[in-house]
Amino acid sequence: MHIIKTEIPGISVIEPKRFGDNRGFFSEMFRADHYSAAGMRDAFVQDNWSRSTKDVLRGLHLQNPNSQGKLVSVVRGAILDVAVDVRVGSPTFGRSVAVTLSEENGRQLFIPRGFAHGFLVLSETADFFYKCDNYYSPADELVIRWNDPAIAINWQIKSPALSPRDASAPLLADVKNLPQFIG
Repeated sequence: MHIIKTEIPGISVIEPKRFGDNRGFFSEMFRADHYSAAGMRDAFVQDNWSRSTKDVLRGLHLQNPNSQGKLVSVVRGAILDVAVDVRVGSPTFGRSVAVTLSEENGRQLFIPRGFAHGFLVLSETADFFYKCDNYYSPADELVIRWNDPAIAINWQIKSPALSPRDASAPLLADVKNLPQFIG
């Protein structure tokens, strides 16, 4: 696999090797020893799969204090995937990384604990698969407004399809109980 570091330390784009011929392809989507050697050492304990339609935007979500690191990928379709550093005291606080993940490019994005996450569906439908290094905890979930001007994510859309919770989410400056940066 090929690891691409991003401008925010800890967030990595992963390109698993694909072996293909006229019948299709094969790819190892996860192998613990390879990911551990690349610095992703926490064991994944929960897998999630969601399906969404074009122009659906989910996020920005995170958990605190029971935070989650995530390894995200798309097995069908395409999305714009975004991670935002929301660790108070971080030198990259409020900055984001956006990556297109698709079934064609086979890329994955590793999002460490302390980052908010969201995605926009670019294709007619998208099947989004992700591994988490901690269990989902509704009591610890935080939501940040997807179009917060202080974060200034270029979502490439003005009116996405949102859940009521995402549509009414607070700005980052108004969210309490954000994670702390530990240098």
